[in-house]
Amino acid sequence: MMKISAAIITYNEERNIQRCLESLQAVADEIVVVDSFSEDRTKQICQNFDLTFIENPFEGHIQQKNFALDQTKYDMILSLDADEALSDKLKKSILEIKTQPENENQAFSVNRLTNYCGKWIYHSGWYPDRKVRLWNKKSGEWGGVNPHDKVVLFDNTTVRQLKGDLLHYSYYSIEEHILQINKFSSIAANAMKDKQKALVLTKMLFSPLVRFLRDYIFKGGFRDGFYGFIICRNSAYSRFLRYGKLYQLLVKNEK
Repeated sequence: MMKISAAIITYNEERNIQRCLESLQAVADEIVVVDSFSEDRTKQICQNFDLTFIENPFEGHIQQKNFALDQTKYDMILSLDADEALSDKLKKSILEIKTQPENENQAFSVNRLTNYCGKWIYHSGWYPDRKVRLWNKKSGEWGGVNPHDKVVLFDNTTVRQLKGDLLHYSYYSIEEHILQINKFSSIAANAMKDKQKALVLTKMLFSPLVRFLRDYIFKGGFRDGFYGFIICRNSAYSRFLRYGKLYQLLVKNEK
């Protein structure tokens, strides 16, 4: 039977990590948690489970997740964020995969269903939010641009879709969402400092409007009610803030 290592990175995830770890019990043969020296009860909660807990300084989402991969002993990796959990249907799909021969050129994607302030969001550009989360580490690694990491697969790797949702418990309040937007937009701006100033200004002016119209109208955000409007508005604001901060950085660098 195929062996699976689950890899998770954490920092102050005491309200989420237990749900995540409990959902992995039926499918993971090994669980590795890499923590960035949490200041809450994350470590204590993890110690109640049979897993490997490692503390490592945080240098970026991509770097930390690749470090976690290096600590696993099995080739098949199931990567979750601490605020995610496997649905029952997704667990069943993964258990079926484990009965098949291991193939290092095969990866599996999942649909991620997000819970926002207690409501499941089925539109607004947030669903199905397909992600590769199960793959052979010989065929891919974490890449992208911080903080928006993604699994980058090597050539000749095929991707199959698994049935069932990856449940994402994102923000418990609108205030949390705004704070995260502010934090992530700063990280993204610093990661994009090689962009041209004129292009950045154009994107700052037009990208937020395009994003709002796409998510709220064309991707059905209006069907998610009040929180759908908040999500689409915040997504547009996130684009504005990212390019606004980037433009400010570029102007400062010219002086």
